[in-house]
Amino acid sequence: MSEHTTGARTAGVQGRRVRWGILATGGIAATFTEALLSLPDDAEVVAVGSRGAASATAFAERYGIPRAYGSWDELAADEEVDVVYVATPHSAHRAAAGLCLEAGKAVLCEKAFTINSREARELVGLARERGLFLMEAMWTYCNPLVLHLLALVQDGVIGEVRHVSAHFGFFNDFPPEHRMRDPALGGGALLDLGVYPVSFAHLLLGTPDTVEAWAQLTPERVDAATGIVLGWNSGAVATLSCGFTADIGAPAAIAGTGGRIEIPDGFFNAERFVVHRPGVEPQTVLLSDVSEDHERGSMRHEATEVMRALRAGETESPLVPLDGSLAVMSTLDRVRECVNVRYPGVD
Repeated sequence: MSEHTTGARTAGVQGRRVRWGILATGGIAATFTEALLSLPDDAEVVAVGSRGAASATAFAERYGIPRAYGSWDELAADEEVDVVYVATPHSAHRAAAGLCLEAGKAVLCEKAFTINSREARELVGLARERGLFLMEAMWTYCNPLVLHLLALVQDGVIGEVRHVSAHFGFFNDFPPEHRMRDPALGGGALLDLGVYPVSFAHLLLGTPDTVEAWAQLTPERVDAATGIVLGWNSGAVATLSCGFTADIGAPAAIAGTGGRIEIPDGFFNAERFVVHRPGVEPQTVLLSDVSEDHERGSMRHEATEVMRALRAGETESPLVPLDGSLAVMSTLDRVRECVNVRYPGVD
């Protein structure tokens, strides 16, 4: 992971609440807004922007947001917005996040970071050129339990890591017109679901040296289910999968030379894990602040990290470094090459 950097352009929010703009009005934008509103001492949601005035106004009225804009440009131009949360489909991340960066705004951009690594490099280059904060909204990396797990692994609790497994799948018979089956919107399981197991493997083992994959494709030629094997020259291996053809849940495990750690389900937003070591009783570790709405709680951790970085004048987060996001996008591109999935207009 790269060293985080600092810059004066993000250092003007000390001593007050960070002012957020929300770009898009779908379900994940709503959940993130609710997370921000649960941090009244730190965060203030001051504006929302959408491609339509009606959806922006309805969203603003729902959450008591003072300004609603019927275009992304108006939101990006709002001088009272410190940071914009981009919650569009990933096919629009490059355009939406790029617009906000061009307007001088800090950006938190949903995962997958972009639709391919070329677009990711363009966004990172723009942010670094302008000295602006940019972060992928990979909440897994901000989860306190995952951070504790990572610290245990780095301390050698299970020895040298030799194998990582992570899976994320459910069953849904999406109709042909659904965005999950639309190549133009970056449809398929990989960018929506597969980004999580791939990011988890990168977190633990770094960038792989080899990438192999197989996929079941829909008639539109996006992946309905994908199996991935990543390899490292050290001998470490990761076996990963994603899909919407079977209810496999989201389990993960890390196996080392001295034991293993298992996350029974929901590894990307973990609430507990179990440490297994030879001759020792299994140890269950629980997240200390699990609430009824764990998803919103995890987004609070993500938002808090963004605001911490902005107050420190940092242009990227040490928890979710931009070089790490670039590496994940490169691996996702390599997976798509293996399974022959192309997105029109960008590949």
